[in-house]
Amino acid sequence: MPRSTQFSLIILPILLLLVAMSSIQTGASLAKGLFPVVGASGTTAMRLCIGALILCLIMRPWRAPLTGKSWRALLAYGISLGGMNLLFYLSLKTIPLGIAVALEFTGPLALALLSARRVVDFIWIALAICGLLLLLPSETSSTALDPIGIALALSAGVCWALYIVFGQKAGAEHGRHTVALGTTVAALVVLPVGIWQAGSSLLAVDILPVAIAVGVMSSALPYSLEMVALTRLPARTFSILMSMEPAIGALCGLLFLSEQLSLTQWLAISAIIIASAGAAATIKPQAKKAPVIKTEV
Repeated sequence: MPRSTQFSLIILPILLLLVAMSSIQTGASLAKGLFPVVGASGTTAMRLCIGALILCLIMRPWRAPLTGKSWRALLAYGISLGGMNLLFYLSLKTIPLGIAVALEFTGPLALALLSARRVVDFIWIALAICGLLLLLPSETSSTALDPIGIALALSAGVCWALYIVFGQKAGAEHGRHTVALGTTVAALVVLPVGIWQAGSSLLAVDILPVAIAVGVMSSALPYSLEMVALTRLPARTFSILMSMEPAIGALCGLLFLSEQLSLTQWLAISAIIIASAGAAATIKPQAKKAPVIKTEV
């Protein structure tokens, strides 16, 4: 295989996916900087509104045919997307970024292993549980995490699992317009909560550049890059590479937010990453479904 062909078929999509994951987690780091001004709910509302606007301008979802049946799946998809983002941002108030991402990953991991039957499946489940246990607060831990933050991140994971389920149904109806429509629904769901918390602060001009950067880095840029990667990588390879996201989140938290993690917390994140990657690598192939891009922080 010529080097140019090898680069375009293998190396380039992997690089694009790494850039996409880094963009999402860098956007989350920027978003956390807005918390003192507009709070976690206000930041979520701004991020989703700006992200929805950008995605609508790019994808023009108003061209998609809408029916009563397709709206139900779309609404469920958008609500789960909004809940996932809101709960995740709320968890970032009290726990580090990398740990929040790792805890959130348990949602799709549980969904993937829901029909576990083989010994290898239970190995990944046991490894993920070990990772969770290492993150739970204990009397002997000197770096105990906030229980509410843990619960919020795990709840975001539940929403992520629902997002995948309803996203596959909505994607079958609306195709490439699904993310733009779903993000718009999510923005409309979260906006009242953001207004209730932040009020007129959401209209502050001085935070608009950061809010736009969060919207671009958390939605438009990674979504576009992931779409390219999805068309060039096998689904299993894509899922395995996505398992690196908690580690990238932890590194972004360290670089941009000075969030120091203990050795135990790094071990916990590693256990969840290995469980996610292992589950993706060994899962039995099923009927092909519409791909769902995670438009999260």
